[in-house]
Amino acid sequence: MTTPDRTVEDLLRSLAPQVVGVLTRRYGDFATAEDAVQEALLDAARQWPEEGLPYNPRGWLIHVAVRRMTEQVRGEQARRRREDLVAARVPADRQAAPPADAEEGAAHDDTLTLLFLCCHPALSPASAIALTLRSVGGLTTGEIAHAFMVPETTMGRRISRAKQQIKASGVPFRMPGADEWPARLDAVLHVLYLIFNEGYTSSAGPDLRRVELAREAVRLARAVHALLPDDGEVTGLLALMLLTDARGPARTRPGGELVPLAEQDRTRWDAAAIAEGVALITAALPKGPVGPYQVQAAIAAVHDEAPTARETDRPQILALYGVLERMSDNPLITLNRAVATAMVDGPRAGLALLAAVPSLRDHHRLYAVRGHLHELAGDHEAAVADYRTAARRTASLPERDYLTLRAARLAATADGVTAGAAGAAPDGTPPCGPSRR
Repeated sequence: MTTPDRTVEDLLRSLAPQVVGVLTRRYGDFATAEDAVQEALLDAARQWPEEGLPYNPRGWLIHVAVRRMTEQVRGEQARRRREDLVAARVPADRQAAPPADAEEGAAHDDTLTLLFLCCHPALSPASAIALTLRSVGGLTTGEIAHAFMVPETTMGRRISRAKQQIKASGVPFRMPGADEWPARLDAVLHVLYLIFNEGYTSSAGPDLRRVELAREAVRLARAVHALLPDDGEVTGLLALMLLTDARGPARTRPGGELVPLAEQDRTRWDAAAIAEGVALITAALPKGPVGPYQVQAAIAAVHDEAPTARETDRPQILALYGVLERMSDNPLITLNRAVATAMVDGPRAGLALLAAVPSLRDHHRLYAVRGHLHELAGDHEAAVADYRTAARRTASLPERDYLTLRAARLAATADGVTAGAAGAAPDGTPPCGPSRR
């Protein structure tokens, strides 16, 4: 019986960091373990859709990755000593048959340990984030490159260098002590933020959301929050994820079409997640100091607590974006502030702000937002041009379809659509991209 490709993809994404963790803890060689697991994942991606899932998918991957790891070691004559070490530590019966997955209970801990390992202070923040997105988040090199707006080849080299640095550092595979957390925490939180972003709005492909990625980011954020419950930014990030993901069920129609925030059926929002997120951010803000994740969570809370789009406290959102922009020079924050400005001071004011983000001239979101503001201002010709440009530049099929349809409707209707029916840019609320680099 064949297994749908997407089912296999989701399962492999969740299992990958667990298997890397098992092999790294067992053999103490993260770089080789990660390479071996990537090969095992390719084998599984080829075999499982046709042959069906094995009885023990995780054990199957561990077995194949161990075999690949042993083959790699044997193939490197200059590293014969390591071959002897690995061969001595791998019992013969473990190489001959898939292992009983006795380490199932350690999967969660291994994933979190791997998260902190990849965010080692020996790495630059950009390298640590990229490596963790691949090894823990399960994102492809192309998806990571899109998140950082760099060519895929550049990101591939960055990840390869990061793995070699981890290898050369000789750092043991263990959770860092409490005194080591501050040096790694910023990168850890940024990684989780980017993983969640990719799950909430997929950068490419047929689906708007990748639910398994968003859930994994929330799961890991909860684990970090359990370690550091009094850290305001850890709490703020978890709150932001919950408040944002709560809108997920209303973001698409039955056929998968994108529904902008202003048009969403708020009765479909997850009330329990909103209540939890509001409680978290309400408790964190008075404790100080306040950081970017807390501010973004506060913005999300204002959106989520409004009964309707028209009743949203837009001046408060604009003020919060002003605070957030002073904390970070990320151009995507300015993009969001332009939308908030347009909702308070009119679309022309928002368009004026967009001139301040030339670094986004190749990013589809700039054109999507500009098209939206031109539409609100009644300049339908400019709006159509911007929507079409945005549609050409996005690799997300739901976003492309939405933008193409908006352009077609404006072009075909003499009077266009009213500002009230225009809704919003595909989703102008955070997260729409990394707030920190």
